[in-house]
Amino acid sequence: MANPLDGTVALVTGASSGIGEQTAATLAGLGAAVVVAARRVDRLDALVQRIGDTGGRAVAVAADVTDEDQAHAAVAAAVDRFGRLDTVVANAGVMLLGPIVGADTAEWRRMLELNTLGAMYTAHAALPHLLAAAEQDPRNVADLVITSSVAGRQVRQGSGVYNASKHAVGAFAEALRMEVTQRHVRVSLIEPGAVATELASHNRPEVQEQIQQRFEGGDRLQADDIARTIAFVVTSPRHMAVNEVLIRPTWQV
Repeated sequence: MANPLDGTVALVTGASSGIGEQTAATLAGLGAAVVVAARRVDRLDALVQRIGDTGGRAVAVAADVTDEDQAHAAVAAAVDRFGRLDTVVANAGVMLLGPIVGADTAEWRRMLELNTLGAMYTAHAALPHLLAAAEQDPRNVADLVITSSVAGRQVRQGSGVYNASKHAVGAFAEALRMEVTQRHVRVSLIEPGAVATELASHNRPEVQEQIQQRFEGGDRLQADDIARTIAFVVTSPRHMAVNEVLIRPTWQV
C-alpha cells in the first residue's frame, strides 16, 4: 500500500530537536523525502541517520532562518536535491520569558527575528515552489505549516514579547492563507500548549524555575503528539484545509 506522501518533498526548519525533529521523522515515515534544517548540524546528521535506518530519505542543511539568505538557501537546497517542494513546516522558534520592565531587549530581538521573521522568510522563499507543486501530481496540493503556540491566542504576564511574536505570525498566516488557498496551497497554524521539549531551557535560571513551578504536576504534551497532528493536516484530502489547530494538555487552562 502506498504511503500518503510518496513522491513529495518536505522541508522542516528547527529540526534539530523536539517538535521539528519528530515531525521530520513522521513525514519521512509517510513517504516524503525530507530536508531538515537547523543550526546544530551534528543533531541533524543524527536525525538523517535515524530516518535512513528506517527506510526513509533525508538530507541535512545548516541554516539560521533569521538570516533571509540562509532561509532561501535551505529552500533552494530542497529543490536542488529533490526537484520540488510540497510541504514546509516552519517550526524554528524560541521562547524567552520575563517581565517587560527592565528586560534585556536582545531577547526580544531574538524572538521576533526567529519566531516571526524566520517563519516569514521561510514562507517567502518556499511559496513559488509550493504554488508549483500544487499544480502537479502526485497530490495537486501543497502545505505550509507554521508552528505557533497557545501564546498566539492568550496573553500572560511575563510573556509579552513572546506573545507578540506568536500573535504576529498568526496574523501573517491568516493573510497568506486567504491569498493562496484557492490555488490549493494550504496554510495551517499549529498552536501547542505545554510540550515536553527543550524550549524552556533557553531561559534564564530564575525564569526556568518559574516555568517549572507553573507546570509542576501536569503531564505535558509530547513532540509526537504535535508531529501526528501536523501529519493529519498535511495528509488531509485536497478539498480540505485545516487552518488552525490549538492543542493543549487536558489540565492546561
